[in-house]
Formats: sequence, structure tokens, C-alpha cells
Amino acid sequence: MARIFSGIQPTGIATLGNYLGAIRNWVALQAGEDDCIFCLVDLHAITAWQEPTALRAQTRQMAAVLLACGISPERSILFHQSAVSAHARLAWIFNCVARIGWLNRMTQFKDKAGRDREAVSTGLYVYPNLMAADIHAYHATKVPVGDDQLQHLELANDIAEKFNHDFGSAFFPRIEPLVLRESARVMSLRDGARKMSKSDPSDQSRINLTDTSESIAAKIRRAKTDPAPLPDNVAELTDRPEARNLVGIYGAIMGLSPAAVLAEFGGGGFGPFKEKLAEALITHLEPIARQTTEYLDDPTGLDTLLIAGARRASAIAEPIVEEAERLVGFLTRSDQNL
Repeated sequence: MARIFSGIQPTGIATLGNYLGAIRNWVALQAGEDDCIFCLVDLHAITAWQEPTALRAQTRQMAAVLLACGISPERSILFHQSAVSAHARLAWIFNCVARIGWLNRMTQFKDKAGRDREAVSTGLYVYPNLMAADIHAYHATKVPVGDDQLQHLELANDIAEKFNHDFGSAFFPRIEPLVLRESARVMSLRDGARKMSKSDPSDQSRINLTDTSESIAAKIRRAKTDPAPLPDNVAELTDRPEARNLVGIYGAIMGLSPAAVLAEFGGGGFGPFKEKLAEALITHLEPIARQTTEYLDDPTGLDTLLIAGARRASAIAEPIVEEAERLVGFLTRSDQNL
């Protein structure tokens, strides 16, 4: 039996892209034989400044969304990262194991920092070391990721290999990526060349999992398209990013291949297709929005679930990270009979 770890930042509202690209996969994974640990990575969130009250509210909201989508506190462990000190402790050790040259090659840092690299937080720079600690604190061996996270997993394996070498112990196992289905990649409703993002300044670029039925219908009606009708075959979608995106979303929601979607709608205009797409999205997402509200209406119950999850996570991570600390040479509780 393997252990799976994955996390999501509790900033912004989870989108259709988050759902189809990650959360729905998590729900499916927890039905298997592997142990699943899902984390609200609030330590990662503060690599960019967050308004404290908003961060607390968004952490609860993201937890509510995950539960509403089908993450089960009985079958999986769901918790917020800052509640388990093992993450930060192991991250510091990994900060001292990882090399500057490794971090300088991280393309996501370059993308996020842009031209203002000197002004971003050091937390953003060492973000991959914390991500490695998140996984290795549980001796997780499988991580569901998109293509954009593969480089971080490679770094996590490099860090583990160097730790094992430096301290003469095959302590941290190798991580294997569970690459998410490319068909679930969801792009912006305003620009088919960009991923749908909860941090996009335009709310019209995305479907939020808490959107009302009216809002979903309006956003789909206004979604960018091109003047030509829907094509009859998939090959013709190659140079039509907005059409490819909407066809992909409909297929992902309905469990159809793009070819099957075009067999039904190819040759027709976007108007009727958008109506069917909005209808499918509303049918699928309305129960999630409703249940999210129900969880948020009981913040005490929600916090109780998160605290229980953090205790279960700590029970796994604490002995692993304490042993890593012992290998490094720290005095640990067991050394001092505490």
C-alpha cells in the first residue's frame, strides 16, 4: 500500500480548473487502496502577502469546497499545513540540504517572480524545498501532479537522495508522479491560451465552484469564441484554443471524448452548444456550491474536522521528521526521554 500526498493553496475560490484538474482526481484516488493525505497549504500561501483575516476565511472555504466535492475525512486525511509543525521543521533541514543552483533552475520561480526577482520573498524562492518537505514528512511515494509540477518533484527526489547520501541512511523513499489527465486541463474563458486560475484579476475568466447557476450561465454565454462554427473533427481544434477549451470542458463534465462531443455538436454554432455546456455545468456544480455553504454555516464543525485531520497527520509525520532530526544530529524527544 502506497501513501499519496497532495495539496492546494487556500487562496481565492477553487475553480472548475482546480476541480477537473485535481480535486476530482483526489476523490477518485481515495476510493483505492492507497492512503491519501490532502493538505491546505497555507504556509505556501504566504510566500505572497495575504490579508490575515481573508486567509483564515479562505482556508475554511477551501476545506468546505473539498468536502463538498467528495473528499471524505474518514477515508482520507484533510488538514491545514500550519497545524502540523513537522512541515516547517523538515523544510528548514531541506533548505540546508538543497543547493542554490538547483533552485535557480526552477522555472516556476522565474515565471512568478518575473522581472522583479529582487523584490519577491525568500519564501517564494525556497518554496520547492517546503513542497519537498510536505511530501517527505509522510514518506509519501505518490503525488498527483500536472506537467508544471514535475520539475518540483524531481527536485524533491534530488533533495531526498542528497539527504540520504549525506547522512548515510536510505531514509527518504523516491516519489513517483501520478500525472493528471491532459484532457482535464482547463483554460481561461477569456483567453484559451492561459490556464484558468483563481488568481486571475478577471472573475469572468473562470467558473468558481461557489458560483450561482445564473453566474455560470452568464459566464459561459460571454466566454470567448471565434466566428467559425464548431468543427467536425478534433484535428481542426488545434488552432482554435477557445473552441478546444469549451469542447474539453463539456467532455470532461459529461465523460465524453472531444471526438464524441464534436460528433454531437460539430458544424453547429456556439450559441446552442454554450447552452448545453452551461446546463451540464450547473447540474454538476450546483450541489457542490450548496454543500459548501452548508459546511461554512457550521464553522465550529468545520474546524473540528480540520483539527482531527491535523492530529492524524501529525501522528504520521512526527516520528518521521523526528528521525530526520536525529539523523541530522539534533537532540530529539526520544534522546531526552521526553
